[in-house]
Amino acid sequence: MYPAQLANRYLTSRIIPLIAVAAVALCVALVVIVVSVMSGFLDLLRASGRTLIGDVIITCPVRGIPWYGELIADIEAMPETAAATPVIDTYGLVRMPYPEGSEKDIVTANVWGIEPHSFNRVTDYARALYWKPPASPEAAAAMQPDDPRLQLKKTIEQDGLDLVQHDTGDPGLVLGMHVSMANDRRRDGSYKPRFQWFMPRYTVTLTLVPISAKGTIAEPRERAFPIVNEFRSGVYQIDKNRVMIPLAEAQKLLRMDEGTLYDMNAPPQPDGSLPILGVSPAKVSKVLVRAKPGVTPDQLRDAVAAVYDKFSRDIAVDPSKTVKAPMTGYVSILTWEQQLRDLIGPVEKEREMMRILFSIVYLVCAGLVLSIFWAIVQEKTRDVGILRSVGASRPGILWIFLQYGLVIGAVGGLAGIGVGWLVIRNINSIHEAIGQDAPRWSWIACFAMALASFVLSVRGALAGVLLRTLLWTVTGSTLVLVGVLLTLHRGTLIWDPSVYYFDHIPDQVDWFTAMITWCGAVVFSVLGASIPAAKAADIHPVRALRYE
Repeated sequence: MYPAQLANRYLTSRIIPLIAVAAVALCVALVVIVVSVMSGFLDLLRASGRTLIGDVIITCPVRGIPWYGELIADIEAMPETAAATPVIDTYGLVRMPYPEGSEKDIVTANVWGIEPHSFNRVTDYARALYWKPPASPEAAAAMQPDDPRLQLKKTIEQDGLDLVQHDTGDPGLVLGMHVSMANDRRRDGSYKPRFQWFMPRYTVTLTLVPISAKGTIAEPRERAFPIVNEFRSGVYQIDKNRVMIPLAEAQKLLRMDEGTLYDMNAPPQPDGSLPILGVSPAKVSKVLVRAKPGVTPDQLRDAVAAVYDKFSRDIAVDPSKTVKAPMTGYVSILTWEQQLRDLIGPVEKEREMMRILFSIVYLVCAGLVLSIFWAIVQEKTRDVGILRSVGASRPGILWIFLQYGLVIGAVGGLAGIGVGWLVIRNINSIHEAIGQDAPRWSWIACFAMALASFVLSVRGALAGVLLRTLLWTVTGSTLVLVGVLLTLHRGTLIWDPSVYYFDHIPDQVDWFTAMITWCGAVVFSVLGASIPAAKAADIHPVRALRYE
């Protein structure tokens, strides 16, 4: 019983254990914060990747996939498939409506031609549309009073869902939220049109360059599209570069729509025309496939590959189809994770590298506890001698200090997880505060506290207490330094969305890493305490009682 009582007394009667607890807490908090941000970044990449491109992607970029309607019908007939949609993926130029005058801004864009309704079933496209009225009174109450969405009609959402401007019947275009310079992101994550450039009121001109199957570039084609809405995927690189138009319009602009296939090698007929070989079917560059719940992307990929192989072979032997589909070896059939492996793979390695590098923190914990306990054992030598002289065993003495280390590791680890959770949950607010000039009250408060510290320092000097004088002088000097830095601080952008892809910092704690870190802190604290504990257990009672 006496080991627990003595351990409790040592823990509660001195300040040194609190210093050890604080040191362990800071080490654990450091690991939890860094690895949680890395893990959150990786989770965002995975979640957004699957949301934006489905589970499996069939790609044939230049030659295109003909007869894709039949292929999609075959794929959707599989029990593993929830939905499939055709997509054209290309690049183009967008002539923006601003500034005023004839000289307009032109931006390059990644253009996706989509069938909006089937695309929505694969990628949750409807949820990404930004300009739409609030879905409920509670959602409206959560918005700022000047949020433009409070004034919108339901038709703007429907225009985006159909990619049609219903007032005119014209096919429409949806911009990524950051393609134009017109949207100003506010602190709460909402957007407000800048300089009153509310993009769904305007029209842009899109220019695409058709590329033949031989790789030659044809004459560019352009068309004006009314902007019917804008979308926000949460992935900055996509929101900054991508625009979406109806699939049929993309096929026309890229000459991938259905047409008549002529025999270019035959001599002209008497009327001057060339012999007709058949129909040149419409083509797409991608087919996105969504799996049913419970089906893994790998299982769906294997099933899609088998269906595509049969589809291409059937087309190859069908005499009514002059244009053949690319055989299996000439198309890419990948899961969303394989498609994004160049992005996800390095991030996974960086996270593991962080975990390995920050495992050094465990050694820091062990070293701190060892040095503090060594000093405690030196100080408690006579106490140990008394215990040994009244019959305390060596294991009993050892257990006193091991319990000591166990409690410090456990309490410090929990405190570190708490600090890490607090920082992670508020990390975006902290980042926004760093991104702005320091408020006046902050540096005034620092200078006021510094003045109070110097007054206490002078009182300590007058009283002849050196420790108090030194501590208050250091505190006052530190506060002056912080105050000066705050007055000089100007907004600093740390998390740049153009570099880190997402427009917000992950704010979820990686609890697996937190628990592993806590266990490591406890184990290494006990290990750090074990050496001083063994030294204390080996103290001879007579020699200890003579210790001065």
